[in-house]
Amino acid sequence: MTLQASRRDVFAGLAIAAWGLPVIARAQGAPAPLNWAPRALSLDQARTLCAVCEAIVPETDTPGAIAAGAPQAIDRWTAEWLDPPAAARLRAGIDQLDERARTRGAANFSALTQDQKVALLSEVEADQRAADRARPPVPHYWNTLKGLTTTAYFTSQAGATKAARYDPVPGAYRGCVPLKEIGRVWATS
Repeated sequence: MTLQASRRDVFAGLAIAAWGLPVIARAQGAPAPLNWAPRALSLDQARTLCAVCEAIVPETDTPGAIAAGAPQAIDRWTAEWLDPPAAARLRAGIDQLDERARTRGAANFSALTQDQKVALLSEVEADQRAADRARPPVPHYWNTLKGLTTTAYFTSQAGATKAARYDPVPGAYRGCVPLKEIGRVWATS
């Protein structure tokens, strides 16, 4: 074996290790790296927010919430226009999701399987309904988090053009179209 071949083997091994280490670390519950800097949330809260958003709107044949940028939008909205009590409630709720995941033996919410995430979020939804039935109603973070996630997703380019059907209004003008070609008149709001 020559010295040059040995160096190539070393560099190839380092490249494989550099690629594989983050994958192994994530599989063991280590936090996934963020490709954005949160403004209103801590790094751990931002990672949990990403996992929650993806559990609410997962990637299928259309982009998921992460690909649409929903977590970044929620963080920006939390920093810029969510009122302070609602922002504090949202941050505490995100922390609570990690705590509830730890009671299930996971390092954090992100480390749960997709089925476990859905089950936990279903429990949180039930907690929200109970809080809504209380007199007076007790503010809860779940409706805010779920509402911000769906709003961020469907107002993103990916959500508005790939997940939702896009109807350009007013659309192209075609005058004097025979009624039998249309079928019946259209109404829009």
